[in-house]
Amino acid sequence: MKIGIVCYPTFGGSGVVATELGLALSKRGHEIHFITYSQPVRLDLLGNNVHYHEVNVPEYPLFLYQPYELALSSKLVDMVKLHGIEILHVHYAIPHAYAAYMAKKMLQEEGIYVPIVTTLHGTDITLVGSHPFYKPAVTFSINKSDAVTSVSESLKEDTLRLFDIKNQIDVIPNFIDLSKYKTHFTDCQRELMARESEKIITHISNFRKVKQIPDVVNVFYEIQKQMPAKLMMVGEGPEKAGAEQLCKKLGIADKVVFFGNSNEIDKILCFSDLFLLPSLTESFGLAALEAMASGVPVISSNTGGIPEVNIEGVSGFLSDVNDVEDMAKNAIHILSDNERLKEFKANAKQEAKKFDIHNIVPQYEALYERTLKSCSKFV
Repeated sequence: MKIGIVCYPTFGGSGVVATELGLALSKRGHEIHFITYSQPVRLDLLGNNVHYHEVNVPEYPLFLYQPYELALSSKLVDMVKLHGIEILHVHYAIPHAYAAYMAKKMLQEEGIYVPIVTTLHGTDITLVGSHPFYKPAVTFSINKSDAVTSVSESLKEDTLRLFDIKNQIDVIPNFIDLSKYKTHFTDCQRELMARESEKIITHISNFRKVKQIPDVVNVFYEIQKQMPAKLMMVGEGPEKAGAEQLCKKLGIADKVVFFGNSNEIDKILCFSDLFLLPSLTESFGLAALEAMASGVPVISSNTGGIPEVNIEGVSGFLSDVNDVEDMAKNAIHILSDNERLKEFKANAKQEAKKFDIHNIVPQYEALYERTLKSCSKFV
């Protein structure tokens, strides 16, 4: 198949998943065309089966805000015609499904029919989509898609609750490539991060309010009272400066390392003993899954799709949002006994296997084939 993929090309989960999906599909013989405004951060392999097409948005003084959706839909039309793309897989309802539908209608005028698969990732539903200004457009885009997927049962339920959806929504979870988590780092490299006696606690995110960054710091504050520990904070975002100030206020600045965005996440996770994800909401919890794939148990909130990934008492523990005391208690319970920690680490890695890319990609392939078959009657 010739598949066009539209996504945000950033460090965010949806962009990572879309890129990894495209690369995996290319290895299975499909021709993949990424269409977005810059090359996706994890797209480092271009070749016969993987192509990238940049969406340029010309600046016109007439527009206060430049019309990206218009530029994207026009680019989609051009790329479908030039490369014979058979199906469009767009990640996010707004603006991508909206732009894809406009492209589809323009192509139909020329006798070309290209079905649209839309994957909902969370923010497009819980934040953008629920805003009254955008709700009609989100509803329209989902209902006009030829197939719709969500990354968790929780997100599917939220979508059906918030919008008047007529389309079927299939749940195809996020995934990881477990082969990339077969690390070969030596124990001596761990000393670069912490002393042998110190437990390593890690948090990775975009440091937005929804990630509850102060809770990460406060949970760690309680942990380090009970045992030697270091906190690794990976990522950039608006809450980072406040977190640095909170660490100074609590007197733990020397025990916390702020990495910023890092290309060595695999190494950081390899040496981590525990992962903290106390988010206000998560449609899936990809960061938790990546930690589990590295054998790192997770202390998280019990919100959104996280309980579908982090299994209570198996791969870690779940607590109510903002319940710092319970999260700290559960963290100390895991970390205070090395045999118990070893068991949770093994369980985390085992649970992650359910989401291996080789189990998930065939589900997308089957969806593409069903969609192409059901839409062929309109050609």
